[in-house]
Amino acid sequence: MPQKVLVVDDEESIVTLLQFNLEQAGFSVTTAMDGKAALEKGQHDDFDLIVLDIMLPEMDGLEVCKQLRQSKVMTPILMLTAKDDEFDKVLGLELGADDYLTKPFSPREVVARARAILRRTRGAQATALKQEKEVKKMTIGNVTIYPENYEVYLFSEALELTPKEFELLLYLVHHKGRVLTRDQLLNAVWNYEFVGDTRIVDVHISHLREKIEPLTKKPIYIKTIRGLGYKLEEPAINE
Repeated sequence: MPQKVLVVDDEESIVTLLQFNLEQAGFSVTTAMDGKAALEKGQHDDFDLIVLDIMLPEMDGLEVCKQLRQSKVMTPILMLTAKDDEFDKVLGLELGADDYLTKPFSPREVVARARAILRRTRGAQATALKQEKEVKKMTIGNVTIYPENYEVYLFSEALELTPKEFELLLYLVHHKGRVLTRDQLLNAVWNYEFVGDTRIVDVHISHLREKIEPLTKKPIYIKTIRGLGYKLEEPAINE
């Protein structure tokens, strides 16, 4: 069964081009030309990936991404932007996007990036199942992870993590106590040379801290090792 992709752009020529190339690559493609239509389709249909332009009528792509995540839609999102503006890129990632491409881009690049995102999502699930075949859950401090179900709990409260946040947390847990550089995390979790820099790692670390740390400015789980990277630690009892 082909994987389903929602393509959202207000330029008909781009939508047609992406739809043709993605369908040629074996994907099933649904399209939308404005933000409100994208939000409605994203909330009510089951997609494997959303390719989402930032500059849209009715509602911009950043707001669409934000509302999808707020409504617990965790479908991977590939952002498209015509702006060479680092603020937009970082803001998109902060709102829950998994990746971005800056226009102009080639259709082949979009297809390759889509495949990479979906491959990583499937790969993370398969790896989790393999590594945790005997151990049904992983616990660190008050955080409990069920890799087989892609679920994370803080105390007894379920946390809503994007696929990329989950993969990053799982990788940190598997390497608990080790200092991991941003490049190591980028290569392990994103699995390709990211267009830009390692700030994508910092953004996702910030997301995780907001969800699992009692105080984000004084983290007890994910510690910053100045000049090196990050380390996940078992919190002390008094913390």
